[in-house]
Amino acid sequence: MEWLRETLLGATPVQAVIIICLICALGLSLSKTLRWRGISLGVAYVFFIGILFGVIGNYVRPGTPLINPYMLDYAETFGLVIFVYALGLKVGPGFFQAFRQGGTRLNLFALLCVGLGTLLALLPVWTNLLPLPDMTGVLSGATTNTPALGAAQQALKTFGFHSDATTAALACALTYPVGAVGVIVALMLVRRPLLSRSKNYQEASNTEEAFIAAFQVANPAIVGHSISDVAEMDGGHFTVTRLWRDGKVMLPQADTRLQEGDRLMVITERTQLDALTIFFGHRDDTDWNKADIDWNRLDDKLISERIVVTKAAINGRRLRDLQLRTRYGVNVSRVKRGDVQLVARSSLVLLFGDRLTVVGPREGVNKVATQLGNAIGSLNTPNLVAIFLGMVLGLLLGALPLFVPGINTPIHLGLAGGPIVMGIIVGAFGPRLHMVTYTTTSANQLLRSLGLSMYLGCLGLDAGADFLATASSPSALIWLAWALLITIVPVMLTAVLCVVFGHRSYASTAGMLCGAMANPIALDYVAETTSDDKASVAYASVYPLSMFVRVIIAQIIVILWFA
Repeated sequence: MEWLRETLLGATPVQAVIIICLICALGLSLSKTLRWRGISLGVAYVFFIGILFGVIGNYVRPGTPLINPYMLDYAETFGLVIFVYALGLKVGPGFFQAFRQGGTRLNLFALLCVGLGTLLALLPVWTNLLPLPDMTGVLSGATTNTPALGAAQQALKTFGFHSDATTAALACALTYPVGAVGVIVALMLVRRPLLSRSKNYQEASNTEEAFIAAFQVANPAIVGHSISDVAEMDGGHFTVTRLWRDGKVMLPQADTRLQEGDRLMVITERTQLDALTIFFGHRDDTDWNKADIDWNRLDDKLISERIVVTKAAINGRRLRDLQLRTRYGVNVSRVKRGDVQLVARSSLVLLFGDRLTVVGPREGVNKVATQLGNAIGSLNTPNLVAIFLGMVLGLLLGALPLFVPGINTPIHLGLAGGPIVMGIIVGAFGPRLHMVTYTTTSANQLLRSLGLSMYLGCLGLDAGADFLATASSPSALIWLAWALLITIVPVMLTAVLCVVFGHRSYASTAGMLCGAMANPIALDYVAETTSDDKASVAYASVYPLSMFVRVIIAQIIVILWFA
């Protein structure tokens, strides 16, 4: 068994990989099996298993690191960079859209929650109760935000405070469970009064999502006008995909003139239904949004097929530039992007992986499929060039010195800030430069899980040597007490303000707060106690900006304090 001892205890690259993989495997296994009342700490178990290995390693070999410090630092850095870049790439497409359709107000309340928590964390620092490095760890743990911890650690190491960076990790480890369940406790405390107050609030749904309706032309004001003219009158809020006249179906063109009694299949937005009913004259009561409708059986002349954009040349082009109606005699009724159905506006920028619902004759639909690619198998192969090149650009951006007036020391976005900013930029604007940034949901999830597991495992292993001594110190109780305040007070206060003054429902408010606190565990609780998807929508609306602000603000605080 000498070979096994040398493999597991020798400070070699192989030993480092084995230990890190073992930590990640055990932690992720616990995340699936160890639950309390249905609540799991998720990937945070990897952090705690890493601490356990660090404690055991310090007991077996006192004063000697369990694995090579250079290997540990490399794996921790690489894991953090992979995670934050993949996270930025995921939230990038929706980062700027989050400020539309009421998202601006939700994001303002989320930023209020972030600001209150940050100010509350700085209070013991200003009063000399706790040093700043400790509170950066407490704030990261109380908000279950390990990327913010990584950003703060990098800033501390920039000023030479390597031991303080380790202390911040210990503070995060102790307070993370408080942050995970504290949001749930806060929401439970305010749930009953806020639910009662907000039960009559009416909130708009996602106005961008496509809604299918049928109308009959009964308005004399539009009879005799072409569809393009009618669309201009209404401001272009709808797309006509089918037209029935005298019992026969036809594919409407821009110059098709409407006649009284025409029946139109229209793709629009839910908020436009009442206005379009008045505009056309009469609305069909049939529910055309059911999932089991066989569109190809509506008539024997037109077919409806979903075609996937898999040609790089189409990525970033506007729908009108393809001239599909003119060239092939087809209509694009809607575009599915991720889990959202979008109205096929002529100005819509198409992305790699978009699924277009095309209506028209078989020959035309087949030609459109050839032009767009429709090679579904190619979606399973992510564009690794964009991923690796994006991480390189993110690291360069993180190292770029930014000079701020009044501060002698330049500010750096660092290993966490640079890649997440670049990920957001690439995800949001890459398609406009015809850069294929598409990754499947599972591929992006794999990257984020792999990177975060590596980072948390190495972070726990690095902090584990001093964990027992720190956890038994008097300062640990102060950490836990402030973590509880940072978690509960901002959440409860923001919840009341959002419902009372923002006139948001309890479900939207709770989802927004889960996103502001980067707490998917609490979101699971909210989803189980509410009857619709408002919480999930609100969470997705505020999560990108809140995560970005927490990562950036963590290092800015350190830089401003020590500069």
